[in-house]
Parts: sequence; C-alpha cells; structure tokens
Amino acid sequence: QVQLVESGGGLVQAGGSLRLSCAASGLTFSISAMGWFRQAPGKEREFVAAISRSGPSTVYADSVKDRFTISRDNAKNTVYLQMNSLKPEDTAVYYCAGRQGAGAATFSTDYDYWGQGTRVTVSS
Repeated sequence: QVQLVESGGGLVQAGGSLRLSCAASGLTFSISAMGWFRQAPGKEREFVAAISRSGPSTVYADSVKDRFTISRDNAKNTVYLQMNSLKPEDTAVYYCAGRQGAGAATFSTDYDYWGQGTRVTVSS
C-alpha cells in the first residue's frame, strides 16, 4: 500500500508563490513517475505537471508552463510543485499522484495512487 500526503496549500495574493510538497510512504518502491493535478470548483480534474523517476524528464500543462516547476527528491520520497506568479484561475484543490509506470504521464487514468489534496486559493 502507498500513501501520498500533500502539504503547502493556502491563501496567497495574485502574483505570489507557494510550494506544494507530496510525501510518499508505504511501498514507495512501487512508485515510479509522479504528477500533480488540480480541480477547481465546478470543473473536472486537470493535469498540471508530471515528472519521471529518473532523468528526470518533466511535462507541464500549457497553462502553468514557465510559472510552475515540478521536482523530486527520491531519497526523501517527496515531490514538489513550486508555483510562482500565481493567478486567481490557479485556485483549486491540488492532488499528488503516483504511478508504477516510468513515464511522466498526463492522464489521470495513468496514475495508480492519489493523495487527499491540498487547497490553493489565489485572491485577486
């Protein structure tokens, strides 16, 4: 069993920054690539960023490219999402996800494990 726990969410003004963390525990050897998704009120969950285990290679949604940076510390079994230049439209619950596959996937159905989410609110 794998547990993913997100932290770092909160309220920030537009233009500000937040850093989200996702700590994995349990059978962490079964996790390869990891990703971040978000779900705004009344909207479907959408892909934000993903990172492979080795390399690592990264991929971003166009809406966050050049503002968000995903990274990981394999020794700590933790993945991060540095979010800069935040906009009100970034307001959402952010979910960490892990998958057994190696690639940095962009579809939620490619992920095997999910955290409970952390809320990010960006005020204008």
